[in-house]
Parts: sequence; structure tokens; C-alpha cells
Amino acid sequence: MQFYVLASGSKGNCSVISSKGTRIIIDCGPSVSYLKNAFNTIGIDYRQCDGILITHSHTDHIKSISMFSFLPVYAAFPILSLPNEKIINPYQPFKIGCLTILPLVLSHDCDICIGYVIHDGEETLVQITDTGYISKTNFDLIKKADYYIFESNHDPEMLMATDRPDFLKKRILSDSGHMSNEYASEILSRAMSDNTKQIVLAHISQEANDYDLAAYTLKNLLIKRHLYRSDLRIVSARQNEIYCSHQ
Repeated sequence: MQFYVLASGSKGNCSVISSKGTRIIIDCGPSVSYLKNAFNTIGIDYRQCDGILITHSHTDHIKSISMFSFLPVYAAFPILSLPNEKIINPYQPFKIGCLTILPLVLSHDCDICIGYVIHDGEETLVQITDTGYISKTNFDLIKKADYYIFESNHDPEMLMATDRPDFLKKRILSDSGHMSNEYASEILSRAMSDNTKQIVLAHISQEANDYDLAAYTLKNLLIKRHLYRSDLRIVSARQNEIYCSHQ
């Protein structure tokens, strides 16, 4: 399994998962021009992908949905009455090509937000962003994955020091907000296994976090618990930089 994180953060999110001839996209929040350039950079024709999965209705995840309206669009809610729209049901797996996909319900301030567990018969990838916490049900379903694209949104002290209004700070810190570095690291440290190859920390706030700090928080916790391995790749996804799992 290979994957790309084309963009990650409050200004737009998009990932691409590829395995055994099947390619899917997750979210399309950046601008059309950015996405066209990103797909050209990674050498993938987005028009030939097998479908796009949507996590939720916030603009930073669906802004450029019209660019992909000709593809099968998988979501847990209706999106603009798209002709190829396919409504998925939480915790009911479905298939796209060689991929078996399990949708998980997350806790975020919208009608419904979905995370995905994606399995190609050999390896498993978990993508979870935009949630304030991980339920026991979801935790059991994300354990021992090979790859994680996982939210590590903010450092609480940095968040409180921003000039954001108090109501927004409280929302981000709530169970329906976003995961902090410490909380994400705690969940990942308990969910990962010796089979875990890469962890990509995602949806990192540019105002209330630091890319190096997010990665350091996780690495430091793993070292303390004697779980860190030199062959485990830990990276922080940037807002407008492409991350490639196989480079």
C-alpha cells in the first residue's frame, strides 16, 4: 500500500491511497488549482481514480468537490445531489477495487464526521482527523494498523495563547473539537504495534501548534514507554506540502 498526503490543515485536506491498481482520494478541501498541480506532481491522473471518500461537510474537506463529481463519491451524508453519490453507513464495510473500507463515526461539531480504516488484504491504513476523542469502539478498530494518518491538531498552551475568541478555544478543546498532541500521542502509543511502519501526524494547526513539536511529543512518549523503533517513520504533514509514503 502506498499513500500521499497532498495537503493537511485548516486550509484544506486531501489524501490519496493506492494499492494493487486501486486508487482512492480522501477529501478535497484545497483549491482546484492546488489539487490539479498536486496530482500532476505525484504523477496520478485524478480522473482515473476509483472514487473519493468524504469525511464531513466542513469547507476544508469538500471545497473542491465539483472537481471530482464525475467519480463515485462516498459519504455518510448527501452532497449537492451529485450524480455518482453513494451513501455509506457507519461501521458497515464496503469495497472499492481491492480495498475494504470501514467507516467510523467520529466526534466533531458537524452532523456526522467519518474516519476510515482501509485494508488491501495485506496491510491496513487508518485515517482519522477532526475528532475530539477516540471512543472505545473506534480504538479497538484502529489497533495494530500498518499506517496511521492521524490528527495531532494543537498544543493546549499554544492554543490558549492565541488571540482566538474563548468560545473557539473551548470548541477545539472539547470532545467535539480536535485532538491535542498529548492526546493523539497517547492513543497512538496504545494503538500501534510492531507492524506499524509509518505515522503521519495530520491537521496540525499553524497557529496553535508546531510541526516539530507534534512529532517530538509522540516520539518522546514512545521512547518513555520503550516503544520507539528506529525503523518507525514519524512525520508531520504540512498544509501545502506533499508527503509521499514511499520516498
